[in-house]
Amino acid sequence: MNNVETLCCVPRILEMGSGWFASLGSRRSTGTKLLSISGDCTRRGVYEVPLGVRLREVLEMCGAEEPIAVQVGGPSGQMVGTADFDREICFDELATGGALVVFGAGRNPLDIASKYMAFFVHESCGYCTPCRVGNVLLKERLDRILAGRGEPADLDYLQALARRSRPPAAAGSGRPLPTRCSRRSGTSAGPTRRW
Repeated sequence: MNNVETLCCVPRILEMGSGWFASLGSRRSTGTKLLSISGDCTRRGVYEVPLGVRLREVLEMCGAEEPIAVQVGGPSGQMVGTADFDREICFDELATGGALVVFGAGRNPLDIASKYMAFFVHESCGYCTPCRVGNVLLKERLDRILAGRGEPADLDYLQALARRSRPPAAAGSGRPLPTRCSRRSGTSAGPTRRW
């Protein structure tokens, strides 16, 4: 356990006791979490929060005005929309290594997904098919939709391709963003209605 987050907790645990630290957080996820928050918010920075805090509370803390989505856990994490803002940040519900990127009302989630996919396509080592081919196909389809040539079946195509690509991937770049866009949150369906 030699990481900054763990080392930051040690002095307070020694001072206050392990029982005190275990009393923080939720029943299933005790302790605190460091969140590095960036994006469309007025108070970007690193926040220490108790595990079990609702995403909506974190958005209020960081001054997110009219957020439409949050990328949780970095580019290969998951994008959640407003319907998921009451989920808890904890190991069992909305897990994250600590990165949160807030996207405001002026953003298009599909444009965000396309930019993340460009990163994955560029960074692929080429070793496995999900990265070498799957991410390229996902990026091409997202760009087609963004160019106004999308069809309603494209969302099903994206989800199916992302699901097929995910299990055999050798690295994180083979675990593409569209798999992690929550359909129930509306982050993937909303903007495509403009076709």
